[in-house]
Amino acid sequence: MADTDFPGWHGTTIVGVRKGGRVVIAGDGQVSLGDTVIKGTARKVRRISPGGREVIAGFAGSTADAFALLERLETKLEATPGQLQRAAVELAKDWRTDKYLQKLEAMLIVSDGSDLYVITGAGDVLEPEHDIAAIGSGGNYALAAGRALMDSDMDAEAIARRAMDIASDICVYTNGNLTVETLSA
Repeated sequence: MADTDFPGWHGTTIVGVRKGGRVVIAGDGQVSLGDTVIKGTARKVRRISPGGREVIAGFAGSTADAFALLERLETKLEATPGQLQRAAVELAKDWRTDKYLQKLEAMLIVSDGSDLYVITGAGDVLEPEHDIAAIGSGGNYALAAGRALMDSDMDAEAIARRAMDIASDICVYTNGNLTVETLSA
């Protein structure tokens, strides 16, 4: 079977919401191979604490690639304690220029409780314009739902959970088994 015939791993919706002095990152638990659900309880949102400062990160894409990126992010955070933006930019620069890292197929949403960023392999470190970011196969559905809820009385966690619920109703590669992590500014 040629690489182009391989159905590939699909799945994941990750959403990050910043509201009311809190940031929430939520992710589903589904991993699919082609049209088969391989696992429904994967944990794609992690809490890391390099240098004592807690950071939450959610990833979409290849799991092994995402873990490699999380390790690199931890190293960058240890070198620049308390400076998530600088660590994210350094990671994105390495990702874009390092021949090994260029082959990694994953994206990250990261937060230290005040800042919220999307980090991509194209060298992007994006701060969401409307305090909500989403990645993965159901990311656009979660983003649209979350943006619609931002003006409501719901807090960040309720918005993230509802956005994920809506995405899991629409995207076949997303389930309702959530991992939710929260940090305050």
